[in-house]
Amino acid sequence: MNRSQHSKLVAGYFSSIAGWYDFLNHFLSFGQDIYWRKRLIRHVRTSDKGIVMDLAAGTLDVSKELLKKNPEIKVLALDYTLPMLVRGKDKVEFAGSKIFLTQADGRTLPMPDKSIDSVTIAFGIRNIVPRDEAYKEIIRVLKPGGRLCILEFGTGKRRIWRGVYNFYLTKILPLIGRLISRDKGAYSYLADTIKGFPASDELALEMKRAGFSRIFYYPLSSGIVYIHVGEKKQD
Repeated sequence: MNRSQHSKLVAGYFSSIAGWYDFLNHFLSFGQDIYWRKRLIRHVRTSDKGIVMDLAAGTLDVSKELLKKNPEIKVLALDYTLPMLVRGKDKVEFAGSKIFLTQADGRTLPMPDKSIDSVTIAFGIRNIVPRDEAYKEIIRVLKPGGRLCILEFGTGKRRIWRGVYNFYLTKILPLIGRLISRDKGAYSYLADTIKGFPASDELALEMKRAGFSRIFYYPLSSGIVYIHVGEKKQD
C-alpha cells in the first residue's frame, strides 16, 4: 500500500466513526483518555500570546483543554479528516477567534518556518506514514526551543497486566468498536497499528534522529500509553 492509499484508508476509517469517536474513546478507555490528554498539555510551552498547533486534532479535545488552560493563546487545530473537526467544533465555540480549524496533512503543514511555540499530537502520530516526514515538518514550523508533545499508545508487543490488556486490544476492542460504530475495519485497524507501533525507546530514538533534543518520555496506565516530549534545538 502506497502512502496515498494509506492516507485515504485512514481518512475513510475516521470519517466513518466520527459520530461515535468521543463516546468510544471514553468507553473503551474507561474514561482514562480524559486524564491522559490533561497530562499531555502539562508539557506544552508557550507565551501568553503564543501559538500552539494541535496536530491530528480529531474532535478537538486537546484543543479545548489547551484553550481552557490558557485562554490567551491561539490554537491551530489540524486534521486530515474533515468530519472529525466538524464533529468537535462545538467544543471550542467558547474560544472565538482563538481557534483555527484546518484540514491538513501532517507531512505538509500550512505554516511558515519558526512560527509555532509547541505542537501536540494525541493518538495521531502512528497514523502518519512515513513519520519522518511529519517530524521534518514539525521541526520546520517550531520556533527554536519549541516543543513537540506526543501522546500515543505503547507498543502492543509488550505484555501488560499479564496479557489481559493485549487480549482486550486484539479481541475485545475491535468487537465492541464494530458493534457500536458498525464499522468493520476502523477498530481492527486501531488494534493493528498499536501492535505494530515502536516501543517507547524506539520512538524516542526516532525523534532524536529527526533532530529533536532534550527528549524524555514516561508511561501512563502501566504503559498502555506514553507521553514523549522533544524540543527543537536552539539556533
